[in-house]
Amino acid sequence: MMKVARAFSAHSRASRNPAGKAKSWVGAFAGTSGSQGWLDFMGTRSGIQLALPLAMLVIVFGGAGRTSAAETAAVSKPELEAKIKYCEICHGHSAEGFEGYYPIPRLAGQTPDFIKYSLQAFAERTRTNNIMFHVARVLSPDMMAALGAHFHDLNAKPLGAGPTDLVAAGKEIFETGVEPRGGGRIKSCSSCHGDNAEGNQDFPRLAGQLDDYIVDKLTNWSKEFGQHPSKMDVSRIMQPIAEALTEAQIKAVAAYLSSLQ
Repeated sequence: MMKVARAFSAHSRASRNPAGKAKSWVGAFAGTSGSQGWLDFMGTRSGIQLALPLAMLVIVFGGAGRTSAAETAAVSKPELEAKIKYCEICHGHSAEGFEGYYPIPRLAGQTPDFIKYSLQAFAERTRTNNIMFHVARVLSPDMMAALGAHFHDLNAKPLGAGPTDLVAAGKEIFETGVEPRGGGRIKSCSSCHGDNAEGNQDFPRLAGQLDDYIVDKLTNWSKEFGQHPSKMDVSRIMQPIAEALTEAQIKAVAAYLSSLQ
């Protein structure tokens, strides 16, 4: 933990401008300096206790799954094509996803780092999904990286939006934040996921994602993500946020995100 603290301290010094104000994306979470900013982000005062360790976690480990050109080049074309064909069975020929009783996510346009990170999480069972565990556990790190690069380059048309009457409310939540259950305020989703929900490294692209899939993930976050508390996992950032959102807020933001191209 001391190593993490030193890294956090060094990052903080390096990310200050001449006026002494933090410029890092962590500051975007906080909105203001000190514990009040984290209070606003986490939604409740108890969230402050979790916020600083999470900031350290993302700064130190957020780039650990970064996809490199060397990794993607290490996989032969026939090997990659065989895996892609297998993925298409569930995720669709163009990785557009699948709408149904059990929605399967869109992978087209997803950030390579998030795909690699997700596959590693499934393989290590820090994210639970029995089907994806058996898919991911046989993949090498190089194959995970190659699949991430492949899906990132696809640009399938989204399957369709959620309820159109919820889009405006969802847009407001995404762009400006929301008052969750328990008081306080959660900062905008765009702080991490980008102004157009295009994603940012380990933070996934949400634009064009299936409405039902987003609703299911946010509703059941703690049942699937961060299943090994002893392991550093960036998904822990979303846990208090997902748990604080109301059903109506979740449905609204899902409708908006699914409407984006």
